Amino acid sequence: MEVLLVNGSPIKEGCCSRALEEVASSLKKNGVDAEIYWIGNKPLGGCLACGYCKSHGECVMKDAVNDFAKKAKEADGFVFAAPVYYAGMAGGMKSFLDRLFYSAGEALRYKPGAAVVSSRRAGSTSVFDEINKFFTINQMPLISSRYWNEVHGSNKEDVEKDEEGLYTMRVLADNMAFILKCIEAGKKAGITNAASEEKPARTNFIR
Repeated sequence: MEVLLVNGSPIKEGCCSRALEEVASSLKKNGVDAEIYWIGNKPLGGCLACGYCKSHGECVMKDAVNDFAKKAKEADGFVFAAPVYYAGMAGGMKSFLDRLFYSAGEALRYKPGAAVVSSRRAGSTSVFDEINKFFTINQMPLISSRYWNEVHGSNKEDVEKDEEGLYTMRVLADNMAFILKCIEAGKKAGITNAASEEKPARTNFIR
């Protein structure tokens, strides 16, 4: 079993990184492999709504989104970490998630997902909510902790002092490992996803 941990901060070794390191360490103690994937600090364009991914199976922009999508096919679970900028999600991570879930949602569907947020003080819960919406539209079980999955601080050293935040990361990892093991046991027992075969309905209120 492997969980991909996505660092959505433009700072490779910052607050998000420290939070994910704590998650990765606890996952490994639970016998689950963990890899931290940094989306980088190069500009990531937003979705162009061009439809290229529908006919080609990947995003028209050849960057971290397509690279990660290939890894996602083999992963069993995901943790997406984003920093808070002006009480909202950092732009690069928002573009990454928009394009990833639209072009490669099938690679993540039915697999557990967790959101992690880093902020100095405020705005964390709105970003936490925003990331979780990507999971719920894609039929992914949400992994929770004993508090909202967040750490606080201006830098990595500050996060090191956030004892409750790091505790929350460890519990998150334990819960992720538990659900992954339950899914694995279910598959061995012959239990498969019972997703509806009904064709999706789309309602548009247009006369």
